[in-house]
Amino acid sequence: MLSGNASAASEPGGKTDEREKVEVLYETTLNLIRLLVEQGVIKQEVADEMIKKAEEKAAASRQAQNGVPYGPPAPSSASATDSSKKGEVRVTYVPEHIKREIRDQLRGEIVSQAKEERWGDVNAVPEWTSRFKLQGDMRLRERADLYGSNNAPAANFRALGQQIDNTTDDSLHREQIRMRLGINANITRGVDLGLRLTTGNINDPVLTSQILGPPPISIGSPVSTLQTLGTFNSKFGLVLDQAYLQLTPWDWLTVSGGRFPNPFFIGTVGNVYTSILKRGTTIPTAGVQHTDLIWDADLNFEGVAINLHPWQNENRTIKPFFNAGIFPLQKINQSETVKAKDKWFYGTQAGLEWSPADTDTKVRIAAAWYDFRNIAGVRNPNFGDTLFNQTATLFRQKGNSLFNIDNDGDPTTNLWALAADYRLANLTMVADYSRFKPIHVIGTVDYVRNVGYDQNAILARTGQNIKPQINAYQFRLTVGYPIISEAHQWQVFGFYRYSERDSMLDAFTDSNYLMGGTNHKGYTLHGLYGIAHNTWLGLRYNSYSQISGLPLAVDSVNLDLNARF
Repeated sequence: MLSGNASAASEPGGKTDEREKVEVLYETTLNLIRLLVEQGVIKQEVADEMIKKAEEKAAASRQAQNGVPYGPPAPSSASATDSSKKGEVRVTYVPEHIKREIRDQLRGEIVSQAKEERWGDVNAVPEWTSRFKLQGDMRLRERADLYGSNNAPAANFRALGQQIDNTTDDSLHREQIRMRLGINANITRGVDLGLRLTTGNINDPVLTSQILGPPPISIGSPVSTLQTLGTFNSKFGLVLDQAYLQLTPWDWLTVSGGRFPNPFFIGTVGNVYTSILKRGTTIPTAGVQHTDLIWDADLNFEGVAINLHPWQNENRTIKPFFNAGIFPLQKINQSETVKAKDKWFYGTQAGLEWSPADTDTKVRIAAAWYDFRNIAGVRNPNFGDTLFNQTATLFRQKGNSLFNIDNDGDPTTNLWALAADYRLANLTMVADYSRFKPIHVIGTVDYVRNVGYDQNAILARTGQNIKPQINAYQFRLTVGYPIISEAHQWQVFGFYRYSERDSMLDAFTDSNYLMGGTNHKGYTLHGLYGIAHNTWLGLRYNSYSQISGLPLAVDSVNLDLNARF
């Protein structure tokens, strides 16, 4: 138990009164501390430490003043008797400024603890719950696909290894939904955990929509989260779309590991220097612009990535940034009968943000290098061999040059693999003009070239002399609110894209344009309109045709209702 006792010596007038006041003050203070201990508000050790610090400060103050005697006031007979009691705390004379310091310190510590533990808050919840953030969104889509009258039959494409199931029969009504549910947990300062569930297919890196009805042949993609309706009321499946740890030891450095959003700058999606979302966020904001020339917006990466963005919170004209990562694509268990090698992807990107003074303009430009290792197929050397079967990729869409690596003499069991290597040089630029705030005018240019394409190496690998088609570009113009979060906010944009056959890996491109993949050209028009808080409508029109090879053209219209929380 804590107790306190002090008495005033027989001293004249003011000093005796002052010591009496000190005794009353400290009796009250010590009784308050004792009550806090008894109620379990603070521990005995904390109380002892507070008193010890107060005595040390008082002693130091007296010594500094050189005129104030050190030691307790003369005890009365009663106090002398009490002083022998176990647990007594003797309070010595303390100058007024020390009393104020002790009083302020005690008040600050108690108030701080009260706020932290929410004393008196009947609706208080455990502190750890405040470190979790739940987010989600839902999209309902009505889709119509209109096929060109001169399209080649789908069977002709499949005979060449292209995964196309329909090229002639219009699909006027296809109902689709997409649901994403994300959780972000702040483990401690600078450490976050992200999880996200979504509709889609476990084998599809980009498909996040659930199709209602019989799935098309192309389902099983990493680039979509749509679920198509019409499965005779069968239950939908959910997949773990993201699972990662994110370390932010400093404001200018982020390290991500696991399965996480695209860590590279692709316009202004997410963080302005990368498409990784801001800390504590798992669902993208409506209307945020991006370029999807190389990467589908729904694509997540598996591996490790770092993002450096110094001075991002400072008012500087030029701010550099750097992004890099290593990503396993396909692990191979090698043996005497399996000679394929692991497929990997390495990426680096450097760029800067330039904000010229008094121009209401921001320009972001980045150069990137994406290197896919062991991605090309290897033909089995001997009849009946399967040594290099796993050089065929686990997933592809359509467009890339292919060759048959099977060597069993059976034309019905072709195993198609990529004919080319893919080492991509990419340049991305975004200019944001905000003179008419809240309306923005945003222009985006994206260009990529497959500098790893080697025509002679392909001839040796496949026996085919395939002429290079290795360039792709996209021009986009956006006008309106940069983010749609309230009613009557709007945004319109359009873009033209041209993607040659082997300009990039077709597996990870957007699945909306000419059935996904590469080898297409055309345009998109898109409008968004907010109808309520975090609720908006979207209308998109796509018109694309194939650049080379068999004739193929598809127009599509999408009407979307979206909501997020």
